[in-house]
Amino acid sequence: MYIERLGFDPDTVQKLSFVEMLKRIGPGIILTGVVIGPGAITTAAMLGANYGYAMLWLFIPIFLMGITFMLTCYRISMLTGMPIIHAIRHYYGKGAAAFVGICLFLACLFFTFGNISGSGAGMNLIFGINWKVGALIMIAILMGMYFSRNTYSKVEKGILLCILAMILAFYATLVQTGGPEWGPFFQGVTHWQFPKSSIHHSLAFISTHAAITAGVYGTYLGAEKKWNKKDMFNGTMLADAIAHVVTVILISGAVVTVGAIVLHPQGLRITAPVQLADMLRPFLGKYASLVMGLALLGAAFSSLLGNTQRGVVLLNAGLDKDVSLESRLVRWLCVACIAFGCVVCFMYNGSPTGLIFLANLATSIGTPTAGLFVTLLIWRKDVNAGLKQPRLLQIAMTVCYLFTLGITIYAIYKKF
Repeated sequence: MYIERLGFDPDTVQKLSFVEMLKRIGPGIILTGVVIGPGAITTAAMLGANYGYAMLWLFIPIFLMGITFMLTCYRISMLTGMPIIHAIRHYYGKGAAAFVGICLFLACLFFTFGNISGSGAGMNLIFGINWKVGALIMIAILMGMYFSRNTYSKVEKGILLCILAMILAFYATLVQTGGPEWGPFFQGVTHWQFPKSSIHHSLAFISTHAAITAGVYGTYLGAEKKWNKKDMFNGTMLADAIAHVVTVILISGAVVTVGAIVLHPQGLRITAPVQLADMLRPFLGKYASLVMGLALLGAAFSSLLGNTQRGVVLLNAGLDKDVSLESRLVRWLCVACIAFGCVVCFMYNGSPTGLIFLANLATSIGTPTAGLFVTLLIWRKDVNAGLKQPRLLQIAMTVCYLFTLGITIYAIYKKF
């Protein structure tokens, strides 16, 4: 049965060595750069500043949800031979695919608003220039990368450098703070609760760090990476999913912890970029704005680089158009999205950090819509035909989807 369905016996597939694994993974690293944008940094800083260590437990469902969403999407894609939205079109029709593609595109577009604001905030902290001017400078650089050759390779390498820089910056700061108070730290991890007025911060945080959008887009990046069915069994897809989720948690976990150590005891709240720099000021003094500016800039640039492409690819997939990163259609639609994002951001009169948070909250529309079809697909017998039903993955996907749906509905109820 296995050989008939897959074309090979999975028991004969050898596990890849560590070096070979590093060559095969990649989509997860790009997705980390997309996820860890200024919105992730801002919401993480807000959680630490507003609630101290109390919301650290969110990283547990984020870890489980992130792994589950990615492995489910990867499995469906490999078994059907189609990326997720193409699979939705095949099994549920053009209307369902278009609906999912448009919803995910809108979620990514909101994310782009936050990234544009974040790049401007970073330039403001580093050079003291108006954040709108700074955003335009970074967008000009970004355009050069969009229209260069070997887009995937450059995006992957550029985002990897940004991720490494962010990890170093925040963990150096964490070391300089003397580390967390371990009693309250572990209490925050083990006591699952929503402090007063924390539900919208929690939803924004979860929708950024554990969104089905990452898994869906990962199936298109896997096609660019030339993944095949053997990568289901040689350890590539599991390693890629783990690499993505762990790097996300390592970065955001450091930001939440620094916010809890530095800002929360002082009763400070994040309403402007300079207050993000305040996390580092007691330890870096006059260099705090520079370090935080570089972190915001790196996060915004890496996320802009990948997220805008992600939104356009998912929209094109839903409308049955070209999804290649090298295609003229994808590139020019990316330009149009960024131009529209600039108009929206520049018309906004509030603080860029306020817009970043609102944009991240709006991205929560992605998982309740696309997640429904991904959950239905993983339970289909014809998708898993010829193979043992992945009960653990099916149950985990269902539970994670219902958790996300429940917290979204509850947040909307509390708001209105």
